[in-house]
Amino acid sequence: MQPISCVLKMRRDVFQAIADPTRRAIIALLALQAMTPNALAEHFDTTRQAVSKHLKILSECELVKQKQEGREILYTLQLKKMKEIDKWLEQFRKLWETRYNQLDDLLSTFKNKKK
Repeated sequence: MQPISCVLKMRRDVFQAIADPTRRAIIALLALQAMTPNALAEHFDTTRQAVSKHLKILSECELVKQKQEGREILYTLQLKKMKEIDKWLEQFRKLWETRYNQLDDLLSTFKNKKK
Protein backbone atom coordinates (compact mmCIF):
# COMPACT_ATOMS: atom_id res chain seq x y z
CA MET A 1 0.00 0.00 0.00
CA GLN A 2 1.29 3.48 -0.92
CA PRO A 3 1.77 6.14 1.75
CA ILE A 4 -0.99 8.76 1.84
CA SER A 5 1.40 11.52 0.72
CA CYS A 6 2.15 9.61 -2.50
CA VAL A 7 -1.54 9.08 -3.20
CA LEU A 8 -2.27 12.77 -2.63
CA LYS A 9 0.69 13.74 -4.79
CA MET A 10 -0.65 11.69 -7.68
CA ARG A 11 -4.08 13.31 -7.39
CA ARG A 12 -2.81 16.88 -7.68
CA ASP A 13 -3.55 18.43 -11.03
CA VAL A 14 -1.23 21.20 -12.18
CA PHE A 15 -4.13 23.02 -13.86
CA GLN A 16 -6.18 22.99 -10.66
CA ALA A 17 -3.12 24.34 -8.86
CA ILE A 18 -2.68 27.27 -11.24
CA ALA A 19 -6.42 27.97 -11.29
CA ASP A 20 -6.09 29.64 -7.89
CA PRO A 21 -5.19 33.36 -8.16
CA THR A 22 -3.02 33.30 -5.03
CA ARG A 23 -0.96 30.41 -6.38
CA ARG A 24 -0.57 32.20 -9.72
CA ALA A 25 0.66 35.26 -7.82
CA ILE A 26 3.13 33.10 -5.89
CA ILE A 27 4.39 31.67 -9.18
CA ALA A 28 4.82 35.20 -10.55
CA LEU A 29 6.83 36.25 -7.48
CA LEU A 30 9.00 33.14 -7.64
CA ALA A 31 9.64 33.79 -11.33
CA LEU A 32 11.54 36.89 -10.21
CA GLN A 33 13.58 35.31 -7.41
CA ALA A 34 13.72 32.51 -4.85
CA MET A 35 11.83 33.43 -1.69
CA THR A 36 11.09 32.15 1.78
CA PRO A 37 7.50 31.50 2.86
CA ASN A 38 7.68 34.55 5.15
CA ALA A 39 8.87 36.80 2.32
CA LEU A 40 6.07 35.49 0.11
CA ALA A 41 3.46 36.00 2.85
CA GLU A 42 4.39 39.70 3.04
CA HIS A 43 2.86 40.14 -0.43
CA PHE A 44 -0.55 38.81 0.57
CA ASP A 45 -3.30 39.77 2.95
CA THR A 46 -3.31 36.29 4.44
CA THR A 47 -1.51 34.21 7.04
CA ARG A 48 1.86 32.59 6.62
CA GLN A 49 0.13 29.23 7.14
CA ALA A 50 -2.18 29.89 4.18
CA VAL A 51 0.82 30.70 1.99
CA SER A 52 2.51 27.51 3.20
CA LYS A 53 -0.56 25.52 2.17
CA HIS A 54 -0.39 27.05 -1.32
CA LEU A 55 3.33 26.26 -1.48
CA LYS A 56 2.63 22.66 -0.50
CA ILE A 57 0.16 22.27 -3.36
CA LEU A 58 2.58 23.89 -5.83
CA SER A 59 5.34 21.58 -4.56
CA GLU A 60 3.16 18.50 -4.95
CA CYS A 61 2.54 19.52 -8.56
CA GLU A 62 6.28 20.05 -9.00
CA LEU A 63 5.81 23.69 -9.98
CA VAL A 64 8.03 24.86 -7.14
CA LYS A 65 10.91 23.28 -5.30
CA GLN A 66 12.24 24.01 -1.86
CA LYS A 67 15.87 24.06 -0.87
CA GLN A 68 17.50 24.57 2.48
CA GLU A 69 19.96 27.45 2.78
CA GLY A 70 21.24 27.60 6.32
CA ARG A 71 18.21 28.01 8.56
CA GLU A 72 16.04 29.30 5.73
CA ILE A 73 13.92 27.36 3.27
CA LEU A 74 13.83 28.99 -0.17
CA TYR A 75 11.25 28.19 -2.80
CA THR A 76 12.15 28.36 -6.47
CA LEU A 77 10.07 28.03 -9.60
CA GLN A 78 10.53 24.83 -11.60
CA LEU A 79 10.83 26.10 -15.17
CA LYS A 80 10.69 22.60 -16.67
CA LYS A 81 7.17 22.10 -15.34
CA MET A 82 6.14 25.58 -16.49
CA LYS A 83 7.40 24.70 -19.98
CA GLU A 84 5.18 21.61 -19.97
CA ILE A 85 2.17 23.85 -19.29
CA ASP A 86 3.26 26.25 -22.02
CA LYS A 87 3.65 23.38 -24.47
CA TRP A 88 0.11 22.21 -23.75
CA LEU A 89 -1.22 25.76 -24.17
CA GLU A 90 0.66 26.23 -27.46
CA GLN A 91 -1.92 24.21 -29.38
CA PHE A 92 -4.63 26.64 -28.28
CA ARG A 93 -2.45 29.68 -28.88
CA LYS A 94 -2.07 28.66 -32.53
CA LEU A 95 -5.81 28.13 -32.85
CA TRP A 96 -6.56 31.56 -31.33
CA GLU A 97 -4.04 33.28 -33.59
CA THR A 98 -5.60 31.65 -36.66
CA ARG A 99 -9.07 32.76 -35.60
CA TYR A 100 -7.91 36.31 -34.85
CA ASN A 101 -6.28 36.48 -38.28
CA GLN A 102 -9.51 35.27 -39.89
CA LEU A 103 -11.44 37.92 -37.98
CA ASP A 104 -8.96 40.60 -39.11
CA ASP A 105 -9.40 39.48 -42.72
CA LEU A 106 -13.19 39.59 -42.37
CA LEU A 107 -13.13 43.06 -40.82
CA SER A 108 -10.81 44.31 -43.57
CA THR A 109 -13.20 42.96 -46.18
CA PHE A 110 -16.15 44.78 -44.57
CA LYS A 111 -14.13 47.96 -44.23
CA ASN A 112 -13.12 47.85 -47.92
CA LYS A 113 -16.73 47.25 -49.02
CA LYS A 114 -17.86 50.37 -47.11
CA LYS A 115 -15.47 52.57 -49.10
